[in-house]
Amino acid sequence: EYAQSEGDTGSPEVQVALLTASINHLQGHFKAHKGDHHSRRGLLRMVSRRRKLLDYLKGKDLARYQDLIKRLGLRR
Repeated sequence: EYAQSEGDTGSPEVQVALLTASINHLQGHFKAHKGDHHSRRGLLRMVSRRRKLLDYLKGKDLARYQDLIKRLGLRR
């Protein structure tokens, strides 16, 4: 859905979409497992990686960045 072409797995849009799906999945996990600090560290790493990819995309192509955050429903 977010790929530039068929078989595109490396573009920032695809990577951000996959990270967002993982982050949303883990948020549900933490509602049930509040003490799981080991996985929380992984979540923070994913959030940081997504943030860096979004910053990269924003500097590279602002229109693609704005389209992506609108499609993913991110608040920025």
